Amino acid sequence: MSRIQVMFDPKTIALIGATQKDGAVGQIILKNLLQSKDRKIFPVNPHTSKLFNMDSYPSIAAVPEHVELAVVATPARSVPGVLEECGKAGVAGAVIISAGFREIGEEGIQLENEIDRIRNKYGMRIMGPNCIGFVRPELGLNATFLRGNPPKGNIAFISQSGALGSAVLDWALSAGVGFSLFASLGSMIDIDFGDMIDYLGDDPATKSILIYMESVGNARKFMSAARAFASRKPIIIVKPGRFAESARAASSHTGAMAGDDAIYEAAFRRAGVVRVGEIEELFDAAKVLDSKKLPAGPRLAIITSAGGPGVMATDALISLGGELAGISDDSMKQFNAFLPPFWSKANPVDLLGDATVERFTKALTICLADPMVDGVLVIYVPLDSAPSTKLAQAVADIAKKARKPVVTTWMGGDAVKEGRDIFVENSIPQYDTPEEAVRTYVNMCRYKRHLDSLYETPDELPSHKAPAKNRLKELIRMALQEGRTLLTEEESKDFLATYQIPVIMVQVARDSETAVSFAEKAGYPVVIKVVSPDISHKSDVGGVIMGIDSSAALKNAYDKLMQNVKQHAPAAVIKGVAVEKMFTDVDYELILGARKDRDFGTVILFGMGGTTAEFIKDFSIGLPPLNQSLAKMLMQDTRVYKMLQGFRGKPAADFEGLEEILVNFSNLIVDFPEIAEIDINPLAISNGKASALDARIIIDQNYADTCRSTYPHLIIAPYPTKYITPWQLSDGAQVILRPIRPEDEPAEHEMLSSLSEHTLRTRFFSIFKNISHEWLILFCNIDYDRHMAIVAEIEKNGKKSMIGVARLIMDQDMKSGELAVLVQDRYQGKHLGSKFVEMLIGIGRERGLENIRADVLTENESMLNVFRRFGFTTLAVPDGVTEVMLKLQPGCFAESKDRGIVLEQPSSSIKKGR
Repeated sequence: MSRIQVMFDPKTIALIGATQKDGAVGQIILKNLLQSKDRKIFPVNPHTSKLFNMDSYPSIAAVPEHVELAVVATPARSVPGVLEECGKAGVAGAVIISAGFREIGEEGIQLENEIDRIRNKYGMRIMGPNCIGFVRPELGLNATFLRGNPPKGNIAFISQSGALGSAVLDWALSAGVGFSLFASLGSMIDIDFGDMIDYLGDDPATKSILIYMESVGNARKFMSAARAFASRKPIIIVKPGRFAESARAASSHTGAMAGDDAIYEAAFRRAGVVRVGEIEELFDAAKVLDSKKLPAGPRLAIITSAGGPGVMATDALISLGGELAGISDDSMKQFNAFLPPFWSKANPVDLLGDATVERFTKALTICLADPMVDGVLVIYVPLDSAPSTKLAQAVADIAKKARKPVVTTWMGGDAVKEGRDIFVENSIPQYDTPEEAVRTYVNMCRYKRHLDSLYETPDELPSHKAPAKNRLKELIRMALQEGRTLLTEEESKDFLATYQIPVIMVQVARDSETAVSFAEKAGYPVVIKVVSPDISHKSDVGGVIMGIDSSAALKNAYDKLMQNVKQHAPAAVIKGVAVEKMFTDVDYELILGARKDRDFGTVILFGMGGTTAEFIKDFSIGLPPLNQSLAKMLMQDTRVYKMLQGFRGKPAADFEGLEEILVNFSNLIVDFPEIAEIDINPLAISNGKASALDARIIIDQNYADTCRSTYPHLIIAPYPTKYITPWQLSDGAQVILRPIRPEDEPAEHEMLSSLSEHTLRTRFFSIFKNISHEWLILFCNIDYDRHMAIVAEIEKNGKKSMIGVARLIMDQDMKSGELAVLVQDRYQGKHLGSKFVEMLIGIGRERGLENIRADVLTENESMLNVFRRFGFTTLAVPDGVTEVMLKLQPGCFAESKDRGIVLEQPSSSIKKGR
């Protein structure tokens, strides 16, 4: 068990700071802990030997048994010393209830730094400081100072705010809401949201994870954990500060537009997380998002017997981004056949004030069968013609059998209570108002869309030779040596062109005569722009003049530009004037940019561009790296996307070309952590094709001092190109060994479909025929931080095929990993399996793993011999399966002594769907 697992299911608990003083935190916690009958509780207080007729100990060292969890409720200044004693005693983890740390200023920050040093020294896990603690109702364990114990349930609630957590717990007690775990994380010096999601993702008692988040903590850890589990358990977050404006001064359009909240929104979307606006929404969403009946789309049909509630539902639906479903011709005919002639003849379907149970159920059945409908809302107001309980039971019976979701609103008080209870008993979503029901439906749609985007298979894009990065790195170094962080337009466009992003190149003139010479070579009309390391927004100082169509006009414009800049930016150093061919017939102006965020690293922005970009604010944000699918979704999340499909006679944009530009731009961002901000504005579209008319790059002057990892500016691990390895099989055939990509899904499907039953059984411990997209995408769309898959690719007659794949899945604590290798039948016996094992051992060492393990069928002696030759030892032999393990020593690379044996055995975690 990991230390965090021990913390949440400890057999022995010490409360340091225990007391009998009425109302004291140490007293309340002790009373709560003592309610757990099957755990040993040890009070620690150096000033007394007895507490509540129990032995009390002067220190944790004096406790007669090994303590697994320490709960610390002593003054802040004493906490480092207490934790030092806990570390020496081998405590797995500590909950620090104490306050008085970073919230009080520098002295508190120093205390936290000391706590962190001690934590690292002993490998302890720490929750807090300044937290409430946690409750595990199923275990009867309450390690908080809150009064009252919530009932057990399947919802985990994690709060950063102790006060809000206390209020939620109080509300849950009155509402009868149960929890699998309730935790307050406080300052998150160690255990944060990523750790909790990792733990709860594998917790069988938890179906939904609800979070109140003020700040993300370790963003990379959070994203990795959320992406790993979002498809299995809904993660629903309330994050306040939606309308807070960033106070920082921005040097680029992207910096000004990409505010903190928009970046959080993009991160949640990329992770498959649903964000809601209120605490109540958290629990509403939790009721429905773990359902298998998620809507295929946003189109909602509304059935009502009263016009007003239908209008209320429609208003809420449109304002929240949903869509009122259309009614197909076939459905319209069916409605006309049994409804009164003056029914609404549209959605909402108004059944009128004399609606019967039969009228409601017929309408519901028709809507559920309509291909234009993704979900149905049934709104009821008390009617004599349709008794509440009778109608509720009829609707519940239909909803349970339906493949599409049905949500209900039974409006009223005591008259409809029994009807509401019927829906609760049958797990049918039920709300008091139409707005609540619609809000939940929209959250269901959003969750489904997030999951779909998380696992969509991207198309292949054209491949290009690797960009000349070293030359561009030198360009950055020279700029910093010159004392400037703003690259010139010419330099910025050099970056773009190197990454296959179309640009209109410039030439820099230092006098009007040279400018005329450049213009005559380029051809009129031209644009001129000031070149200055001190000016980012050139238009703001009159530093851009367009539409110059002659040499005389150019000379006048040159002088005018100089006057403008000297007037509006008198201190700016002017290096010259850039001359470029004017891009005529521009159909659309876009912006494409990126900036570094303190929490989420570098983020990408796409939207409507031009000089009014900051005013219009039509943009979406994405997290690199991007592939074709993610690039497409980034564009689709803007209003300008519809314009780009053709607007007022203008031709549509080349969307495939735009997707390629976005992916190439993402590659540029991935390769250059030195970039603080970058703008392409405008990215102009003319006759469908895009070109960068203006570009600016701002260098992060602090990067060199802070860089400690390969990609310190990214929170999602990019494609690890360093593992791409040319190799040859024993028969001389050339193969490429490389990490898997989401685009490999079709190739892996083809390989798996070709395997013999014997190979399937040895790899997966079973034989299967159906290979679903959902199953495959989990194998191809991986998080390279915690899961590495190496594929072998061979090319014959111009066609590339996958002939094998090897996987190393790291455990959550990143200390061990599980290995699996598969080789296609016809390529077995050609040493490929041994090469796979060698590569994965090397990767495991590089990641700092302590050991690698694998499961092997005991009957497969040749396989076991391969592992033995790599130094694996046998751990256990249960049920015909032998578990083998290799302890890794840093800096030593194990190699097989016999390259002739093929490894093709399963990892149990993959076999079981991990």
